[in-house]
Amino acid sequence: MSLALAQAQRNLGNTRDNPSVGCVIAKKNHLLGAGFTSKKGRPHAEINAIKFSKKKLNNSELYVTLEPCSHYGKTPPCVNSIIRNNIKRVFFSIKDPDLRSFNKSASILRKNGISVIKGVYKKRIFFFYKSYLKFKKNNLPFVTCKLAISKDYYSINIKDKWITNKYSRGRVHLMRSYHDCIITSSKTVNEDNPRLTCRINGLFHNSPTRIIFDKKLNMRVNSKIVKEANNFRTIIFYHKIKRRKIKLLRKFRIQTYKISLDSDGNLDLIESLNKVRKLGFSRIFLESGIKLTTSFLKNGLVDELKIFISNKKLAKNGRGNIKNFLKKFLINKEKIIEKVNLFNDTLITYKLK
Repeated sequence: MSLALAQAQRNLGNTRDNPSVGCVIAKKNHLLGAGFTSKKGRPHAEINAIKFSKKKLNNSELYVTLEPCSHYGKTPPCVNSIIRNNIKRVFFSIKDPDLRSFNKSASILRKNGISVIKGVYKKRIFFFYKSYLKFKKNNLPFVTCKLAISKDYYSINIKDKWITNKYSRGRVHLMRSYHDCIITSSKTVNEDNPRLTCRINGLFHNSPTRIIFDKKLNMRVNSKIVKEANNFRTIIFYHKIKRRKIKLLRKFRIQTYKISLDSDGNLDLIESLNKVRKLGFSRIFLESGIKLTTSFLKNGLVDELKIFISNKKLAKNGRGNIKNFLKKFLINKEKIIEKVNLFNDTLITYKLK
């Protein structure tokens, strides 16, 4: 099951509204097949693992991270392929929260003489599916917030573009590949001119959709975000209508959606996240400036907070000190689930929900 989980991790954030599932098939302690959910969600992991095998699977054992599907959707049920290939035993970790399949596969498989064992590696895999489980409960999407600060809590370095080292920045690129969309603000785009892609060899195609919060449609059209919109899906949430600007953005294949304002005159975050969900996204990576980041945190919309802390102080070269906000915000709610040393930088992950 640990191998199956490793397979599932390979396409996390790239399977759209389907979960990223991992599957391995073994016989007499020999691995016959392995697979994970394909990009955009199909084919499923079980089908890919079965196709991977070059040998007959009769009397083999199948290990899969999530309960196999038992309903007809855009593809036939995976239980049908399991039965057809005479697999002897099926191990799965957690039940699929999708009501079309929830708690149904075991009964179908057992009626066909297949032994079923549930709950293997359950705690670890339940944590892995936290965003999918939240998505299936019709809640708002799962939000991971990334924040980079100096040792003295500054979020902006006026002398250098970077606060953290190259190892921290590499980890951020990897994190992007695990999410299906990334949210930032037009202010961040105009000031930093980021690409917001995953620039790691072999993972470039896993770059998330870019969603820009741009209330007044002020984002510069000569930005890297706009220039690369043909290659990476880009969406703008706005409020103030500028018909000529919208027409121009659409020439770059950028989608635009009008969002209401909240009582403070900013784009309504709840409406925005509901729109993100309707567009089919379940894993959001929030990578923005202090204003939008703190708005998400204050409104309780962040599930995980990842703080990259440099080992260097910025002192007079620092701007945007967030020390007081973070200390006050994390009181009585912080639960550290990961702490990583990145060659003198430190990554701390807090579970907020």
